[in-house]
Amino acid sequence: MNSDGQFEEKKDLTGDADVKIPQADSLAASTGGLASAIDLLMGLEKQCRVGNDLTTLKRVVLHSVQLCKKCGDYEKLIDTLNFIVKRRSQKNAAITEIVKEAIGYVDEAPDEDIKIKLVICLRDITDGRIYVEAQRARLTLTLSKMHEAKQDIEKASAVLQEVHVETYGSLSKREKLEFILEQIRLTLAKKDWVRAYIVSQKVNRKVFADEGFGDLKIRFFTLMVEYFRSQQDAFQLCTSYNEIFRTPSIQEDEAQWKDALKATVVFLLLSPYSPEQQTMLYGIAENDKVEGVEGLGGILKLWTRKEIIRAGWGEQELLSMPVVSEGEMSTHWDETMQTRVVQHNIRVVSGYYQRIQGKRLAELLSLSSQDLEKHLSNMVSDGDIYAKIDRPNDLIRFSKQKSSEEILSDWASDITSLLNLVEATTHSISKEMMV
Repeated sequence: MNSDGQFEEKKDLTGDADVKIPQADSLAASTGGLASAIDLLMGLEKQCRVGNDLTTLKRVVLHSVQLCKKCGDYEKLIDTLNFIVKRRSQKNAAITEIVKEAIGYVDEAPDEDIKIKLVICLRDITDGRIYVEAQRARLTLTLSKMHEAKQDIEKASAVLQEVHVETYGSLSKREKLEFILEQIRLTLAKKDWVRAYIVSQKVNRKVFADEGFGDLKIRFFTLMVEYFRSQQDAFQLCTSYNEIFRTPSIQEDEAQWKDALKATVVFLLLSPYSPEQQTMLYGIAENDKVEGVEGLGGILKLWTRKEIIRAGWGEQELLSMPVVSEGEMSTHWDETMQTRVVQHNIRVVSGYYQRIQGKRLAELLSLSSQDLEKHLSNMVSDGDIYAKIDRPNDLIRFSKQKSSEEILSDWASDITSLLNLVEATTHSISKEMMV
């Protein structure tokens, strides 16, 4: 139907195609005859396009592209692709057909320059055409890999960021996810941490629960480990390793799940104290697989008990793991672990003492007075504990001093509770006597 609402006449040009296609083959076989062959086919293409013979049109344009490839003339192939696409009122089906065919020629290109020209040509053709958006995404990925092979990470990443694959409806969930993972990988490779985090938020974590996505889950959280390591975020590193540990394919390999579990535990202990950190700590301590890793169960028992942790509790074994000992961050993790041990011990002491001499507390924690005051100040500033230091008397209070009104209110509440208990007991005795 045309723009005026009238049905357009449809012609059957199959007979013409059966005659002219062999003629074009004969012309192409002769020296310098490819251009004449393409001209012949383009004349037939116009008749098919105007005559609305879609089947023959696809056959003709496809043969034109194949003829250029057969002759090995990639320059003519690129010209022919552009010529077909720019024809007035060109059919979408014809464009889709030649794009799908030409994509297969990319890997067969004689050299890298021709390969890049062909990919760029096809990307220009697919730009803005929703019916070939899947092909555009795949071509973009190919072009990005070509730039990466030349060690041009900046250009490879920039090309890949042009495509917002999450909006493409013609790609499968797996293909979209693979594309986004490549975007994350390249942004991390050029150390663009902010963009890497933004791109990672495009990934719906729920998709990893689907069957067949285990390998992509491992790839994603491995990339997130690299990102969170750059941010020195121990708790997010812990959650990322924990997700890897819980992956079914990792659970089937003893060596892999042990490494993932140990990495989870070491970064969990390096994490700041929080309700989420404590919930995960107690949850992992109850995991049956913990006992399968030598020494790990004992370490977790120390951290889940309200007891002071002494030196030699197993920190050297944990800190010698490659995930914390390799790279420039090893010193940072060593210092952080020492801080977390001191903070744990201070929390334990604050649970048993309302007030304590500073000298005595320093002895208990094997710290100097200056270091103790520094750690206490940091914990109070972060809201981890309540504490006040009386320097002249060398006294540390872990509980707030109550006013007279608060003491009286607590006393009244205690008396009320006692009277209620006496009344309930008296009532129970009376019932016994009546029986």
